[in-house]
Parts: sequence; C-alpha cells; structure tokens
Amino acid sequence: MLYVSTRGSGPVTSAQAIVRGIAPDGGLYVPVNLPRVGEDFVRDLAEVSYPERAARVLKLLLEDFSSEELLSMAREAYARFEGGCPAPVTALKSGVRVLELFHGPTMAFKDMALQMLPRLMRAAALKTGEKREIAILTATSGDTGKAALEGFADAEGTSVTVFYPYGGVSRVQERQMVTSRGQNTHVIAVRGNFDDAQTGVKRLFGDADFIRQMDERGRVLSSANSINLGRLVPQVAYYFSAAADLMKQGLCGMDRPVDVCVPTGNFGNILACWYAKRMGAPIGRLICASNANDVLTDFLRTGVYDRRRTFHKTISPSMDILISSNLERLLWEIGGEEKVRAWMKDLSEKGVFALTEAEKGLLDQEFLCGKADDAQTRAEMAAVWQAEGYVMDPHTAVASRVLRDLKAEAKVCASPLLVSTASPFKFAPDVCAALGLCGDTLDAFEAAAVLSRECALALPAPMAELKSLPVRHRRVCEKEGMGEAVLEELGS
Repeated sequence: MLYVSTRGSGPVTSAQAIVRGIAPDGGLYVPVNLPRVGEDFVRDLAEVSYPERAARVLKLLLEDFSSEELLSMAREAYARFEGGCPAPVTALKSGVRVLELFHGPTMAFKDMALQMLPRLMRAAALKTGEKREIAILTATSGDTGKAALEGFADAEGTSVTVFYPYGGVSRVQERQMVTSRGQNTHVIAVRGNFDDAQTGVKRLFGDADFIRQMDERGRVLSSANSINLGRLVPQVAYYFSAAADLMKQGLCGMDRPVDVCVPTGNFGNILACWYAKRMGAPIGRLICASNANDVLTDFLRTGVYDRRRTFHKTISPSMDILISSNLERLLWEIGGEEKVRAWMKDLSEKGVFALTEAEKGLLDQEFLCGKADDAQTRAEMAAVWQAEGYVMDPHTAVASRVLRDLKAEAKVCASPLLVSTASPFKFAPDVCAALGLCGDTLDAFEAAAVLSRECALALPAPMAELKSLPVRHRRVCEKEGMGEAVLEELGS
C-alpha cells in the first residue's frame, strides 16, 4: 500500500512515511486506498490476544512490514500495560460501554501508539536505509510528551525532544515529562500555548536552514505527534479490538453498528476511529466531544473552521487546542489536495476557512458533536460516580456529558462506546474536588492518595513512583527560539 501527502507529494511506502513523519510539502501522509475487511475478520479478533489483534490490523495498513515482525513489536509494546488487557471495555449500568485506554506506563491513551512507534521507527529506518540518527521533535498538550519520552527513551538510533506549553499542562503531566529518564530525551517548555508549540514544530520541519544544520550533525527529523503515520495506525487497532469485544457480546454487528464518542482536540483519536469504520469495523456515528475550546464542534456544526477565538485553559488540558492538525487528513478525503492546500493557506493567513454545503453534508453523514465546559465536566464526574461508582478523568467526562445529552435526544444507539483517554489519577485534584472528596488545596500526590483510598482504586505504579523522581529537564524557551533550543539541547 502506498501513501501520498494531503498536499500532493508522494507516493511513498509506509516505512518511508513513518521515518519522515511529515511530508516535504508540509502535508500529512494518507493511504491512497484504505483496505476493507469483512465480518469474519472482526469476529476472529475476539478470540486472540490484544497484541495479535493489533498486529493483524497493522498488517492491513503497513504492507511493507511482515506479520511476524508486527506481532513481535506488539508483544513487546504492550507487555508493560497493567491489568492484562491494554484496551479493556467496561460496562456501566446505563448501557454505556467504556473503552479504557489508560493502562499503559504513562496512564494515557497515547501509550497505545507511542509504545509501538519507536519499534516501527527502528524497523522503518532499516527498510529505507536511513543511517542518520532519527531526531524526534514533538509538541504536546500534556499526554503525548511523556508517552513519547517513555517510548523512545534510550532507543537506539533516536533522540526525542518534547515541547510543552509552559504553565499549560497539569502538575502530574509536567512532572512526568521533566523527570523523564534516558540519555536521548530532551524536554523544553515553550512560553505560549499548545498551538504555539505545535506551529513551532511544524515550522522547524519546513525550515531548510534548520534541516541543514541537523543533517550536518548526522540527524534527520521525524515526529511522534499523530501527524506521523506510525502514531496514527496503532490507534486504528483499538477500535477494531473494541468492536470485536462488543460483537462477541452481541452488542453490535454489521447490521447494528456501535456509535462511538471520543474526547478530542487534535482530531487524531477520532480520525483513527473513522479509519476503522471505513475499513469495515461495525461503527456507526462518530461523536466529537469538545471542551470550552470548541473549534471542532463549531466546525462540524457549521462547516466553518475559525481559530480566531479566545483560548481557554481548562481542567481537560490535553484538549486545549485551536488548530487540529489531523483534521487535514479528513479534509483530504472530502476535497482532495488542491482544496486542502487552499484551506490550509486560508487557515494560516486568515485564521479561518469554510466548506461548501455539499462538503459539509459529507460530514453530517458521519459525525455528531457536542461540548462541555468545566462546570459541566465537574458535574458529569460527580454524576457518574454517584450513579455508577465509576471514576473518570476530566477528558473522559467531557465525552460522557456530550454522550448523555445525545442519548437524551435519542440520537445514539442503546449501548454506545465511550472512549476513556486518561487515568483519573493524572488529574487527581480536579477529580477529587468534583467528587466532593476534598477541597482544591491538596497537591497532585496528596489528592491521588485520597482518590485511591476513598474510591477503592489501586494507585497505578507510574503514579506511585513519580513523586520521588528527580527533575532532569528545566529548559524554557520563547516560541521564536525553538530551533535554537533544540540545537543547544542536542549539541554537536
């Protein structure tokens, strides 16, 4: 299978796309033709382990990797997940099923892909003959950063540099990053918000002088953000996995697809769900859940993407995003490369672009959407705890509130799937306060202890060790100085 850029360049193999991260023209790599599977493929997944499920799905999209090497990678990648199953589906009394994606080493859904990506990256480098060090540059709104640092730490032939918005992530998220181990890991706080960090990284990928300086140092750029094909593809696997589990329980089928609600800011997670649906997974409507930074919800409702709005810091910081990079892949499916180039030019220069009515109609066939502000998010965490005895983090609660509203309007199926993207322990102070377990004066570690005790939840091992780890990364830079900061961090 070949991949092309959303802006016209290509085609390339999957291995080439993974090593490059982003296309030379600034676009994102997309499959020329998505493969399609039948009911038996999905049904058979329910009878095998998660690594085997992942390997089978990845083989459909990464044809230049063998089944054997993909299975070996998946077994290694998911060996560190707690609880036995990396992506279990939990039933609530309301009929909602929760796809839990937070059982990995950094307690967030990014682990599902970022434990696989370093392995895919090393294999891809061998396949393409790339002998330079692969220098990973990535921006994070909170969770991608630590997951990338954890996945690539001391990985041969790579380095990883993570940018995060200074003061724009939770205390636990920041501490996870700044205590990261590994001789090849670098963490830099950017004075600005996530969009500033993400735009800065994209700018470096297009900066000929910066690329030349990296090449002179024996390094080639790549990315660990979901703009990288190797980050996105493993996410498709867990939607197939969840569908297989639900099909085995008789809760969905090809004639009874399951609706899926995803909390999303950068659009990568929900895009992976959309790919799974197009490939044959029994998935119905895709529900995009936004927090107060509701640029995606507005876009799906109106067909107008307008980033010229107030940026809100919320209790669901991983969704505090106004420029959703992965949307470009969906736009390519709607309008093709010429339209994408025009839309991205308008977004860059004017801060806004608009679809035609016909183009918006294509979105209406696939997507529902909704939003929840911080007050609604807190109320939803409390309501679910009181009614279900289930504790969810603020990002999951955003999606849960949106799903609750749509169920009340009879717009979704009886047993929809709610995607849970982070452990409540990553946001323990806000969770505890919402549940009425403590005030807002406890620090993250004190609140985690309260949450564990009062809700009878085992403290995840990564959280238990975090407080005692030494801080290793202290660099802060201006958004205009990101390239210089990278060069100084990496040295000669």
